[in-house]
Amino acid sequence: MTEARITVNGEDTPISPAAPHTTALDFLRERGFTGTKEGCAEGECGACSVLVARPGVDKPTDWVAVNACLLPAAALDGQEVITSEGLATVGEPGTPATLHPVQEEMAARGGSQCGYCTPGFICSMASEYYRPDRRAHAAPPGSTEPAGSAEPADAEHGPNGFDLHALSGNLCRCTGYRPIRDAAFAVGTPTEEDPLARRREQSPPAPVATEYAQGGAVFLRPPALAEALRLLRERPDAVVVAGSTDWGVEVNIRSRRADCVVAVDRLPELRELRVASGHVEIGAALTLTEIERGLGGRVPLLTELFPQFASRLIRNSATLGGNLGTGSPIGDSPPALLALDASVVLADADGEREVPLADYFTGYRRSVRRPGELIRAVRVPLPLSPVVAFHKIAKRRFDDISSVAVAFALDIEDGTVRKARIGLGGVAATPVRALAVEAALEGGPWEAAAVEAAARVLETQGTPMDDHRASAGYRSAMLGQSLLKLYARTTEGVSS
Repeated sequence: MTEARITVNGEDTPISPAAPHTTALDFLRERGFTGTKEGCAEGECGACSVLVARPGVDKPTDWVAVNACLLPAAALDGQEVITSEGLATVGEPGTPATLHPVQEEMAARGGSQCGYCTPGFICSMASEYYRPDRRAHAAPPGSTEPAGSAEPADAEHGPNGFDLHALSGNLCRCTGYRPIRDAAFAVGTPTEEDPLARRREQSPPAPVATEYAQGGAVFLRPPALAEALRLLRERPDAVVVAGSTDWGVEVNIRSRRADCVVAVDRLPELRELRVASGHVEIGAALTLTEIERGLGGRVPLLTELFPQFASRLIRNSATLGGNLGTGSPIGDSPPALLALDASVVLADADGEREVPLADYFTGYRRSVRRPGELIRAVRVPLPLSPVVAFHKIAKRRFDDISSVAVAFALDIEDGTVRKARIGLGGVAATPVRALAVEAALEGGPWEAAAVEAAARVLETQGTPMDDHRASAGYRSAMLGQSLLKLYARTTEGVSS
């Protein structure tokens, strides 16, 4: 083991004497990088966004924007971080810094008012600026033509290929959103001299084994799965983290502290994505962004799910293993995975077992996972049902917690429903399958009367409750409407 250190804006920086629970945000601010702000401490506002060098999809390294308020600083041991201060190019002593192209456009187009959240926007925009597969509609490098003068390619993509979903986790809009969007749509492409663009051609830092202890608490990153499972057998009280998007909220909002935290986010055995003849296997520690780009649309139901799962900032850290491991009844991924007939591969020091996800949840935030077990992977059987949909009912279109989530996967042949799988979230103490509705649909015709009858059954599923997000009656009504919506979509333009 070596001393825990982070490379911040090119400078090697020791983590000590920060406590193991110290967030990357507090670590950075205490070292003078005050562009990193705390707005919500829950990963919702994006004021804390920074860039981290991660394994790339189209190049060896991607610059990935993450919420610094959620990640423990110790989780960045051995990694490279760029803050908003590190984007500018510092010249000779006494000469002003040269603004980054994203910073220039935000300043020129008035994309800042009070300025508090601007650095977070800048880092999220910079991550999208450096995305290698961003559509190349910008002016050529070095051109003085106003790349942002063209009309957007569509509602959510600029003529330069900029995806506005990159900013879905940056919620401050005090200037009005248009000047921020204008700045995003005006940035060109990185030049050959851009040091952060050149950095993408080299591999990211390799994961390092970490043992960081301060004040009686310890943060551990084992080098391999076997070592992690041994640690969990010895320390059943340990908190397991991957993206820390859930645990980080517990630390910040509820002041939770752990004597031992075990990080599994870089374990190679939990980061594989394989498409076999009979199933797709998704490593539990792959981030949702990595899964989305790795699958490339091969699982259409997950393709519908991902844009509705929190924000891009959260998806850059969150994992399927973490979403299932919390056992939350309102997690976004369980309904979709239930509809896909997925199973989880559980591993401990004695071996592995595979459990259907339909049998995994046993109660509110409880599951069959035993002390010392980890979720190693999620398996989705093949072939996939061709008719799929994921409906998330929430108060905001994106970056919100669902009131109800419904996922459908249907096989319909010659107007008859041969197979139906329906996963529900937000209507019971656990995510559930709508078994009665599946039975009502299977073997019957895919026609209005049969679907309307099944929708009435769907309205009775689960035990929805009244809370600040929705009433029980509203939740039940939305269940039925979701099936009617799917039917309307599949029969649109078909004459009766």
